[in-house]
Amino acid sequence: MSNLDQRVAELAAKYRPLGAELLAEVVRIPADYVDKPVDQGGDPLCGLSNHEEPRLRYLKRRIVEIGAVRKAEDVFFDDFGNLVWTVEDPSDGIAREQKKVIYFDGHSDTVKALRNNWRQKIGGIDSYDGIVDAGNVNKEFLKKELGHLPPDGEWGNLLFGRGSADQLGGVVAEVVATKILLELAPEGALKGCIIRAVATACEEDNDGAGPMFITRQVMVQGRELVPDVVILTEGTGDANKGALGIYRGQRGRMQIQVTVTGRSCHGSMPWEGLNPLEYAGAILSEAAKQYEDRDGFLDDPFLGHGTRTASWAQLETPSDCAVPDRFTFRFDRRLTVGETPDHAVEQVKSLKAVAAARAAGLTVDISVPTYDEGSWRGYKLHNPQIYMGWATPEEHPAIQAARNTYLGVVTPNVHNESETKGSLRKTPRIDRWIFSTDGVGFPIQTTDTSIDTTGKNWVVAGAFKHPAMFGVGPGIEQNTHKIGECVDLRELQHAIAMLARFPSVFAAL
Repeated sequence: MSNLDQRVAELAAKYRPLGAELLAEVVRIPADYVDKPVDQGGDPLCGLSNHEEPRLRYLKRRIVEIGAVRKAEDVFFDDFGNLVWTVEDPSDGIAREQKKVIYFDGHSDTVKALRNNWRQKIGGIDSYDGIVDAGNVNKEFLKKELGHLPPDGEWGNLLFGRGSADQLGGVVAEVVATKILLELAPEGALKGCIIRAVATACEEDNDGAGPMFITRQVMVQGRELVPDVVILTEGTGDANKGALGIYRGQRGRMQIQVTVTGRSCHGSMPWEGLNPLEYAGAILSEAAKQYEDRDGFLDDPFLGHGTRTASWAQLETPSDCAVPDRFTFRFDRRLTVGETPDHAVEQVKSLKAVAAARAAGLTVDISVPTYDEGSWRGYKLHNPQIYMGWATPEEHPAIQAARNTYLGVVTPNVHNESETKGSLRKTPRIDRWIFSTDGVGFPIQTTDTSIDTTGKNWVVAGAFKHPAMFGVGPGIEQNTHKIGECVDLRELQHAIAMLARFPSVFAAL
């Protein structure tokens, strides 16, 4: 363990209470707005995609207060609404154009809290306030609901609340890590590096929206803004394989929208109409069977197989005693290596039930929807809801540096012997995400020359290229989006250490 490894690990442990304080507050903040009347400044959607402003303004203030930037102007909001802060060592003797540019990335929005369900099912834990009555917690429900929980005697390490695992813990890790990087700059922690930390907006609704804005509007401005590596702080824990993995890839994702339009009539004489709900039911049934049989779905030994599931629906009908007029639903389609968006759409178009509906006189429109909602700053990306998968080769220097960083600052400080289930591991685990992350926003077409990637060692895969990316973050994937979501603060501590030590390890390669 080098001296810098030891110093980083010491400070990560020292500032774990600070990290817990920041995380508890960013989880709690929506409670000030969700029940307040709109005309008094309330927002029932506070904390969700495009409603992150109060949380981000709190973080912006605290970043300055705790010394996570050198000066106040080093933290700002971009036009999309991402919170951005930068740190570097201007006295390290290395020319700026020769420094490695490292992005920290984590999203600041969450899914709906379902607050009433938390109180009804768990008792003494609130979705925003965390544990409010420790003597009235339904532990048996939590053990059945969540993918992993530590033994009862270790529950003091847990912080509960919506977004704690997905992924406000990662954003807080970025904040505390940049504070440590500045404190240890005289010892070489920032030598040869420029860190651009980002808390992005709108990831839950529109995966990778923040990075999409950055690739379109920021990286095109100059090489000093183009990353050599991106660290995604989305949770990298697995309930069966262990906490705090180093993740180097994920499948892609897309939405496929199907609109079936029929002819409405009175429910007492259905022969006068064409029922889109019933014909759509046949489409959904055939599609489910096709996926169950893996008919037309590819598999990849690393990223896993492609998936498809019905995820959303909307019925337009005059009443519950009528044949409906229109039924619209969406498939959430995960794309593995070799699968393309065009192929995924054609899969749906070729279903026999689609042909049968059209033959019967109904209209069936199948398309990829466009995301047209404005961010909290009003910026609209107008992007098709297609989110490209990616994988950074394990032999890439960024992955090797991540492994070495783990061995230096995490391994010596993990004292449990077990490496099963969701506990921390002494040995680094190189793996991949099951779900999606902001990483989908970074790939661009290989023919795109708007960004100067010369010397950046970007990864080229087929028609796309992207910066070297990997993930390390607190949180168990199987605990996210669930009633009782929580994060283990020991994971937060070690994620902070990883982020604070990686830059100097990578720059020294």
